[in-house]
Amino acid sequence: MLNISDYFILASALISMVLSIVLWFTIDQNAGLFVGIWVPSILGFGAYFKIVKYGGRS
Repeated sequence: MLNISDYFILASALISMVLSIVLWFTIDQNAGLFVGIWVPSILGFGAYFKIVKYGGRS
């Protein structure tokens, strides 16, 4: 059911989340927050592209 592009989107969100946690605890909390807000944006774009691709069909 998942395509290669779906795995790429999920991997990007996971990498962003891990990077956010690393930044939060090591370098700067504000940088960690900034990178952390990328996660829902990446997943939202992924959902949008999937809806566009299938035209709202299940």
